Amino acid sequence: MDKSVFYFGVDYYPEQWPENRWSEDARLMKEAGFNIVRLAEFAWSRLEPKEGLFDFDWLDHVLEVLHEQGIVAVLGTPTASPPPWLMSQHPELFRVRDDGLQVSFGNRREYCPNHPLYHQYSRRIVSVMAEHFNSYPSVIGWQIDNEFGERCYCPVCVARFQEWLQNRYGTLEKLNTCWGTVFWSHVYTDWTEVPVPLTTGGAPNPGLGLDFRRFVSDSYLAYQQMQVDILRKTCPKHFVTHNFMGFGYEGLNYYDLARTLDIVSWDNYPLGFWQKDLTVVDPSVLALSHDAMRGLKQQNFWIMEQQAGPSGWETVSPNPHPGELRLWAYQSIAHGADGVVFFRWRTARFGTEQYWHGLLDHNGQLSRRYNEIKGMGAELCKIGDSILGTSVKAQVAIIQSYDSRFAFQVQPNHHHFHYSDHITHLYQTLFRKNITVDVVAPETDLSGYKMVIAPALHILTESIASGLANYVREGGTLVVTPRTGVKDDSNAVVNQSLPGLLAEVCGVTVAECDSLIAGTSQSIRFNVPGLNNLDPLEARIWVDILAPAGAEVLAHYTDDYYAGRPAVTLNKHGKGQAIYVGTFGGTALYQALFGWLVERLTITSVSTALEGVEVAERWQGNRRLMFFLNHTTVAQTISLPAGYVNILEKKTLGRQVTMAPYDVIILSVHE
Repeated sequence: MDKSVFYFGVDYYPEQWPENRWSEDARLMKEAGFNIVRLAEFAWSRLEPKEGLFDFDWLDHVLEVLHEQGIVAVLGTPTASPPPWLMSQHPELFRVRDDGLQVSFGNRREYCPNHPLYHQYSRRIVSVMAEHFNSYPSVIGWQIDNEFGERCYCPVCVARFQEWLQNRYGTLEKLNTCWGTVFWSHVYTDWTEVPVPLTTGGAPNPGLGLDFRRFVSDSYLAYQQMQVDILRKTCPKHFVTHNFMGFGYEGLNYYDLARTLDIVSWDNYPLGFWQKDLTVVDPSVLALSHDAMRGLKQQNFWIMEQQAGPSGWETVSPNPHPGELRLWAYQSIAHGADGVVFFRWRTARFGTEQYWHGLLDHNGQLSRRYNEIKGMGAELCKIGDSILGTSVKAQVAIIQSYDSRFAFQVQPNHHHFHYSDHITHLYQTLFRKNITVDVVAPETDLSGYKMVIAPALHILTESIASGLANYVREGGTLVVTPRTGVKDDSNAVVNQSLPGLLAEVCGVTVAECDSLIAGTSQSIRFNVPGLNNLDPLEARIWVDILAPAGAEVLAHYTDDYYAGRPAVTLNKHGKGQAIYVGTFGGTALYQALFGWLVERLTITSVSTALEGVEVAERWQGNRRLMFFLNHTTVAQTISLPAGYVNILEKKTLGRQVTMAPYDVIILSVHE
């Protein structure tokens, strides 16, 4: 990968189109400013049409045609969609669902990620491809499989899960103790007695439910690593990635999956067809996914699939308005993307994704969408050098714990509590203030952040608690929320007053709690200067009634039997402080609290702007790029310091600038 090049391209499926069209496609790609394509991730049946018979001639030709236009390629290992001949010969490879039924052929990722025979066939196709394309000058990288995800409950996975548990716990005595299997007489006397959590078995032991999710994540990690090892050995000059699915996907531990990859890439569909009632795109939700994907390795990332038009399988999403595709792509760049690849080049005429539109429509003619992205390609040809080498800097971090995320899948605690939604609500408050946020793992070095938010850190180990305590002692500000420190590493409730291992740091314990009736709420009132003039603020879903043990009370409840009892506290610990928020608040509560904290901690906003105009920045030394992104359907007038230049147009701007709907301005500023 050439680090002096900003990669801008498209996902291409030449095997779905006549060969005499390929040259025209490549020419149009070059005219659009594209310098990279992704190829072949769903082409196993073309690459190996019969067992052991490989045909790479067509892909060789495609690469030659693209290379003539100066376009390089990322190749996908095609293991996400096994060929019919393989699955018909070996039906035992089909994945088993959580209801115990085996899937059948007809979609993709039907395979069991643990089956040794599937590993064998995968190893062969990846090895042969790697050896064949190792020396191709136009191949610069590989994408492993495609959007890992589904859990398998087949007999192979049952046996592997039992082996995984043996490696984790060592003895059945320890497993029985950690899981508390004495409950309901579930004490295991042989490893083969341990089941997988099928839905037919009802609610599983929480320890079993959490560990099975960890096991599935480790299974995909091992399957990915098998392919990574082949590519690293055979193609050492090529980068290796996998296309993740953003913050919204919660089936795998993405921190683990990203660890041995060279770069993270992810698939960004603002108008995804799976959202039945989508009426408007929330830019904060997109921004959160960008920041979460950047946080997986704490480095810049790629978009491997950027929405190129209406999406859909059985149904069709809304059509992006003029300017939205460009806006979403620039938002990706603003949050750290060093490569943007659109999905897809041309809308398929057949198959499940006939309604998943590309830059060209079914007829292959140029579209409004193509011309919009062609204009962006021309812009990037001029400003790409300005973007390269810059990165995102944040003063605030939000901790995302996949162990906690998995644990809440097993036991949500409340019908209306969703861990990912809780993080989203907290993030949105900071997003609206144009404050840059990193989304990081619990084990991350936090010393560089002025404020760290640990939302509902349900699973809390001694090492993570120690790291958070040290962060506060050294001067950091930690914010925690309800259901923090409730469980140990085996998903058993701790034998301590909550918040467990963080009680001393927070200077408070939870005297009791109240899971609020659906549709009802309570209220709290702040009693600190600057916030004590506010009307009572909404407390939703959950209430922790706090008992300070040295902490200062910032707010109290106003209703019910806990009226007057502490709701929010602040505890000084070492050089820093810890804030315990005892409820899942509404927007107004978070706006008030974080507004107060941001001012108190002198956390700087990137810029102030109108509602709907996002401002983000990338830095290189004392130079920064400021991105102004108008996410609204109306023109917006923003205020700027005089003399700034919009590098997209090489135009000096005045103090008052009017941005068209979905418009983008990028300023290059030297501090």
